[in-house]
Amino acid sequence: MEIRVVPKSITELEADALIVNLFDGVSSPSGATGDVDRALGGAITDLIQSGEIKGKLGEVTVVHTLGRIPARRVLVAGLGKAEAFDLEKVRVVSAAAVRKARDLGAAHVASIVHGAGIGKLDHKQAAAAVVEGTLLGLYTFKEYQKRGEEDKEVREFTLVEIDAGKARAMADAARVGRIFAEGTNLARDLGNEPPNQLTPSALADRAAKVAEELGLECEVLDAEAMGRLGMGALLGVAQGSAEPPKMAVIKYQGHPGGKETLALVGKGITFDTGGISLKPGQGMEEMKFDMCGAASVVGAMRIIGQLKPKINVLGVIPTAENMPGGKAQRPGDIVRAMNGKTIEIDNTDAEGRLILADAICYARKLGATRIVDIATLTGACVVALGHVASGVVANNDDLAEQVLAAGKASGEKFWRLPAYDEYKKQIKSDYADLKNTGGRPAGAITAGLFLAEFAEETPWAHLDIAGTANELAEVAWQPNKGASGIPARTLARLALSLAERV
Repeated sequence: MEIRVVPKSITELEADALIVNLFDGVSSPSGATGDVDRALGGAITDLIQSGEIKGKLGEVTVVHTLGRIPARRVLVAGLGKAEAFDLEKVRVVSAAAVRKARDLGAAHVASIVHGAGIGKLDHKQAAAAVVEGTLLGLYTFKEYQKRGEEDKEVREFTLVEIDAGKARAMADAARVGRIFAEGTNLARDLGNEPPNQLTPSALADRAAKVAEELGLECEVLDAEAMGRLGMGALLGVAQGSAEPPKMAVIKYQGHPGGKETLALVGKGITFDTGGISLKPGQGMEEMKFDMCGAASVVGAMRIIGQLKPKINVLGVIPTAENMPGGKAQRPGDIVRAMNGKTIEIDNTDAEGRLILADAICYARKLGATRIVDIATLTGACVVALGHVASGVVANNDDLAEQVLAAGKASGEKFWRLPAYDEYKKQIKSDYADLKNTGGRPAGAITAGLFLAEFAEETPWAHLDIAGTANELAEVAWQPNKGASGIPARTLARLALSLAERV
């Protein structure tokens, strides 16, 4: 889709749909909305007085212009209460309005920058948020569906700002918003792929392709290389599948010679049957989403590679299938991870933490000084936080706070869980150093503390996205069933924020 910023009067722009806005409680529109209202003979004011337009957040009202301005329709988007307005509301409003315009058949949509006037938001940040919300809201996945005439598409999106100086600055910001949204949509695409197409090898290939497009180095380890490195935990998960495991590592060197390296480690189980501890059949088709952690890392690395922050980042993507079979791992087996720790397999359906254990060890071997792992790890996290927030377990308060701040800036919600030492006894084994499950109580926490054993003293945070990866609670920029792309934008913003501290 073509995106442009033009320095022009809003009432002179030709478009199929023109998006303006209104705060809740405003009886007389001002600014660009006021200009359009006057050009339409007070039509918006009349609708406010009749109660049809209230300015409630998410409200979108269509006004036909009947030739009084070049735009065919005006969409008045409600911004909600002015005191509660922020950049996340900009994304939400933009997504809802542009989707309404698309459903009306608008191929060219124009919009003012919500919040840059009376909303008192920074005009560049607001412009980036409009574009981000627009592209996130328009996302669809129809790779395996025949397109019909009823499929409508926005082909051109224009931001309008009458001040030429501001318009130039907004153009640069719009590029940033586009990069964030497209990285997230890449993560969504990967998550929505069927598991017969996105095998471990195919996922590693996609990661390598992204690296190649960005001019980044990518290393792909096969089973033989993993064996030489002692990755018994990952190989144990993979041994039941005919599909070989892979580990892709994208290397971004934004600060050559720098002492700090952030590692983003994403769980990439391309399909999870549960192995010998087989899952129930109902809903098992959704286990293709068990690689959404890896997908978010690929998306984040695409954003980072384009924005080029001054920081070194590793995108570590361990990937395998978890299948039953004659060679599959059994409950009671003991495997040895890359750092030498032994793990008793209590349940083969707790496989994500096993592949992450070796990936975290490898990230440390490559020089990671901060590690964030991302995984659809536990049903326990869904029970605790539902489909609204992702869980965070960390061994470092500073890193945990940075993750939470990056999430807030992205509009992606996280909640830190306690990591008290008392929980650790649940993952002690009678036969090995650890066991891979700690039982039902505090399951999301004990899973995180299992991973902490492999991060050791390295500052580390674990993001459990089991409840948000593909069943995110309703939000305007997540319009479709399927992968949400969370937390690709948070990971990229984390890298940008850490770069500012170097």
